[in-house]
Amino acid sequence: MKSVLLCPPTHFAVRDVKNPYMKNAVPVEREKAQRQWQALHGALESAGLKVETIKPVEDFEDMVFAANQVFVGKHEKIGKFIVPSKMRFASRQREVPYYTEWFRTHGYGIIAVDLSNEYLEGHGDLIWHPDRSKIWAGYGFRSSLGGLEKFSAAMTDLGFPVSILELVDEYCYHLDTSLCPLNNDAALIYPGAFSPHSLHELRRGWKRVYDLTRDQAVQFMCNGIVVNRRYITSHITSNLNDILNTEGLEPVIVDTSEFEKSGGGPFCMKCFLE
Repeated sequence: MKSVLLCPPTHFAVRDVKNPYMKNAVPVEREKAQRQWQALHGALESAGLKVETIKPVEDFEDMVFAANQVFVGKHEKIGKFIVPSKMRFASRQREVPYYTEWFRTHGYGIIAVDLSNEYLEGHGDLIWHPDRSKIWAGYGFRSSLGGLEKFSAAMTDLGFPVSILELVDEYCYHLDTSLCPLNNDAALIYPGAFSPHSLHELRRGWKRVYDLTRDQAVQFMCNGIVVNRRYITSHITSNLNDILNTEGLEPVIVDTSEFEKSGGGPFCMKCFLE
């Protein structure tokens, strides 16, 4: 059974501005956030996943976004591993040691990339191609180009090529807001999130590319979770529903409106485990 890691939103809040969604955010309704997180937990279990949790830490308001603190992989020679992130904001850098320790105690090897003054933000900007043949990587707002180049060197040594993409829309500050692989051949994208060269690379990398509008992107429709023929999303439109039907995916709607106040959707709140 495939597993996924979540962090309960016990201390979740919007305290400062790290992305445009946070500029005019109203206060988080804690009880509502807890209900929404529980619904996501339930949807993942209903999809056949084993849900693991990491203990939330007081005053770590963004720890609920479990996609960002590490990159998770598996290699035939070294087994399952993580690459710890170096987050751009100091308040988020504090989360990384807790996640790193969780993975260490659960048997993961640690590949420590010397990031120096560069940044790397885990699965927010690093997305496996579904067949694990390559890694798509985004930079421009959170992860830095230098950080991705150092990460790429480490992954290339393991036989995992990295395709680096430039993000140009501040509302798509992480790659996971504008690219969602649906299967080995098809992906959802928001074209306006990418520089022309990066958009060309994306279109070359998939047999079928489905374009979403900016309106759909800022509602986190590219930030869904694909699992066991389901697409867990916070919002749906008729054309997204048609795309999912074409690719044999069933939409599962889980409200994440409280977390969208902080610029996060379903994908941001989970980390798949190897």
